Amino acid sequence: MNIRTIEWKNNAVRIIDQTRLPAEFVYLAIKDLKSLWLAIKKLKVRGAPALGAAAAWGVYLGVKNIRARNFSHFKRRLDKVISYLSSARPTAINLFWALERMRAVAECYSKESIQEIKKALFKEAQTIAEEDRAACRRIGCFGSRLINDGENILTICNAGILATIDYGTALAVIYRAKEEGKRLKVYACETRPLLQGARLTTWELKRKGIDVTLITDGMAAALMYAGKVDKVIVGADRIAANGDTANKIGTYNLAILSRYHKIPFYVAAPVSTFDLRIKRGKEIRIEQRPAEEVTRLFFKKPIANGNIKVFNPAFDITPAALISNFITDRGIINKPYSRNILKTLRG
Repeated sequence: MNIRTIEWKNNAVRIIDQTRLPAEFVYLAIKDLKSLWLAIKKLKVRGAPALGAAAAWGVYLGVKNIRARNFSHFKRRLDKVISYLSSARPTAINLFWALERMRAVAECYSKESIQEIKKALFKEAQTIAEEDRAACRRIGCFGSRLINDGENILTICNAGILATIDYGTALAVIYRAKEEGKRLKVYACETRPLLQGARLTTWELKRKGIDVTLITDGMAAALMYAGKVDKVIVGADRIAANGDTANKIGTYNLAILSRYHKIPFYVAAPVSTFDLRIKRGKEIRIEQRPAEEVTRLFFKKPIANGNIKVFNPAFDITPAALISNFITDRGIINKPYSRNILKTLRG
């Protein structure tokens, strides 16, 4: 399956509308800043690495038609664009990381013409996308070394092609292992409340020829008890300096279950997902999603009373102590994480 989740094409940001999968495989051509903001907010484009690329292209969309007298004027407009994009979703660090990279590029070219600054921003957005593609390939190569022939892998949400540029993070490990000739079976949690495992992960795994079985989130414990899980591999949206990890809600459950059943629990993510400014997971801001995503999303009629209270965080925090290893584009990070994460990122 040779697809790009997000790219610049025909003077627009082209994305796969992930809200319409698996029923429809549709590309959207986004040509203005507000439309891109809405695409991020409504999860038409999602996944931490993909959000980094979306944010970078969003900056370019927001400034490409600006007519500024000087850099100071241009910078004020640029800052507004960056602030607007940063309000779309709060948890995934890659979005903010990309926005700051774009700001830094503009400042680096502050002595150049406005046209040259715009060209530099366009080039940086392309670079961010290409770097993600390469990083995911390296994650796959490093992670496949941890996978043995014939193993059963459990994952949650979607940390594959659709969450990145074209290969994935957690699923990159599976794709690479398959390319090396290893026989694998994957169990995919449906992932409440947005069903991203059911809608997205199973869709792309089937298209890649991977043996995949869908389970509800509540079935993971029974599956492990039956001895049908050898490894758990998940992605990440933000990783604190001590290794505490924010990922799709339900990840913490799997980490606890893995510890009890003595199953290795791996987090696969590029180094851009680590946030050294945050010391521990409690400092990570968790996005709260609309109640309707639980009570009626994808159903013709509401499945719960419309007045019922709903607690709907998009992510939870998995303590570093429950994580066996981090699989990154710079290699495997072992414990102690506080020391080795810093060493890897600054190495």
